[in-house]
Amino acid sequence: MILLLLVGVTLAGIGAALLARAVVNPGLRGAAPVAQIQRYGFTRSRREASKADIGGLVDRAADRVGGHFVGKSGRTDEIRRHLVAAGMYNVTASKFFGYRILATVGLPLIWIWFSITTSRSPLVGFLGTAVCVFLGWWSPLRIVQDRAKRRLAEIDYELPELIDLLVVTVEAGLGFVGSLQMASDRLTGPLGSELRLTLQEQNMGLSINEALANTMARCDTPSMRSFVRSIVQGETLGVSIGQIMRDLATEMRRRRKASAEERAQKAPIKILFPLVFLIFPAMFIVLLGPALAQFLHAIRGVSHG
Repeated sequence: MILLLLVGVTLAGIGAALLARAVVNPGLRGAAPVAQIQRYGFTRSRREASKADIGGLVDRAADRVGGHFVGKSGRTDEIRRHLVAAGMYNVTASKFFGYRILATVGLPLIWIWFSITTSRSPLVGFLGTAVCVFLGWWSPLRIVQDRAKRRLAEIDYELPELIDLLVVTVEAGLGFVGSLQMASDRLTGPLGSELRLTLQEQNMGLSINEALANTMARCDTPSMRSFVRSIVQGETLGVSIGQIMRDLATEMRRRRKASAEERAQKAPIKILFPLVFLIFPAMFIVLLGPALAQFLHAIRGVSHG
């Protein structure tokens, strides 16, 4: 119990120091601009102010802590790539790293408080603290990676429909940029968001090839690479975009069919574990339980006779 208390006090002190360092300095820098804004008469309701203060407090703490440690990790580019693939453009690498550190410190503190208040044994408290430290550090990155994987898979799934729209609109007489604009208005998923971002970059001065290259960097999937490279080569060589899009749509549908067949072939192997350890035992209990009970009852009757 003494060791558990020492660990809890140490982690609490570290967490309090990090939060104080993260919050106090930004608050001091922002005091003068806030006072100047208040002199102009801009006010907020108490409920909105409290929500903004709590969210801003956590964001500033995460940003401050992450900015202090992210340079030492050497994984800034990898974290930024995962965040962009997940569509989390408003979260910087330093802020995400800060959230991981706060979760690594906060979860063990919550578990230590829970174990002390419920009188858990020191061994359970220590093991739970170690598990919470691991989950606090590993879970945020895992969640972002899963979200990025689902988002990229959805973009790959929607690409053939986008290409069909481009084929129809280009052959109807629209230019390629106009076709992209019309497709972005009709698509509502992640692919539509990426198209709108691509068009926004093109409106800000980038060429359409450069904007598509940035899109490929954000959504680095085989289908997106084929799409962007085909468009760039068609623009460079002067080949008809409509014919390129038709061939590309056929190829992507063939690739999607092959991927579906591959997943269907993996399904029996993936279902083997729950089938053996979860479904079969329940079936054996239901089917063989009454017969086994009658057999034991018969044996006892014979032995007593």
